[in-house]
Amino acid sequence: MTYRTPAIAIAIIAFLAFFTAGTPFAQGTGKAPSQQPRQFQGIKLAENGRCREALPLLKRELPQMTNKDMRRAAGLAGVRCSMGLKRPDDAVDFIRSLTREFPEDPEVLYQAVHVYSDLSLRASQDLLFKTPSSYQVRLLNAEALEIQERWKEAAAEYRAILAQNPNLPGIHYRLGRLLLSLPENAVTPTTREEARKEFEEELKINPRNAGAEYVLGELARQSRDWPQAIDHFSKASKLDPVFADAFIGLGRSLIADRKFAEAVAPLERAAKLQPENPAAHFHLAMAYSRVGRKEDAERESVIFRQASEKARQMKQDIQTGILGPQKAEP
Repeated sequence: MTYRTPAIAIAIIAFLAFFTAGTPFAQGTGKAPSQQPRQFQGIKLAENGRCREALPLLKRELPQMTNKDMRRAAGLAGVRCSMGLKRPDDAVDFIRSLTREFPEDPEVLYQAVHVYSDLSLRASQDLLFKTPSSYQVRLLNAEALEIQERWKEAAAEYRAILAQNPNLPGIHYRLGRLLLSLPENAVTPTTREEARKEFEEELKINPRNAGAEYVLGELARQSRDWPQAIDHFSKASKLDPVFADAFIGLGRSLIADRKFAEAVAPLERAAKLQPENPAAHFHLAMAYSRVGRKEDAERESVIFRQASEKARQMKQDIQTGILGPQKAEP
């Protein structure tokens, strides 16, 4: 029996509405530079909607262009034509070229969002209609339900997957993460215990799941079980040597267990991995202070304040960019 998923259908309808309403793939985003050399005809053909003729020319002409404005216009035209002709591989090639050359250009980044989102939509449609009874359809549906904060239904999907595929890696981890993502007033001690068991089950299936080790470490740290926290964070950091949060968790737990000298190395590692993360510098400053390295502690305290201010400013800039300048309350 085929499996139909209403949440996916809703998501697809929403995506289709978004991408067909004024999508830039069907329209031009501006005119080509006025000083267009005669030998570069692809842009003009694309502007006139003759994408089948334009696309081969754009692919051939783009590497020959030396003018940056021309290269940008040709790349964007190539993106629009590729997506209009349903040639996603070509669109990705154009987007990769554009993002390398114009990494901070808002129009390029905007087009990249549409390309990758459209590819995601098309892949999800293929998955739904070509393999409707696969567990991957249930998995996609569970993810969609999580986005909609329909927690119970998402959990039911994950459990249904496990009923059919009890040894499938990653599902216990997702279920445990979901249980801990519930609204704060819904995360009871019983819920936390259920989540802990899910992470332990995940590790039985996949002992190399660094995320499961990390969350178990965090649960132990919150319960002030320092030896368990140190053990899980240590395993997570060994499984994933670039997992900065695991090193921070390890350092924090070692400090809490009064093992100050041992805390220095993982926190230094975290600060190198994420130099702009205020938490790494805060806890490293504390570890330095406890082992008598006053100058190092002061330096890290300064970096912590700078990183905190930068993070605060970035958050404010994002809010201003999305919501507009905030007015002072009377």
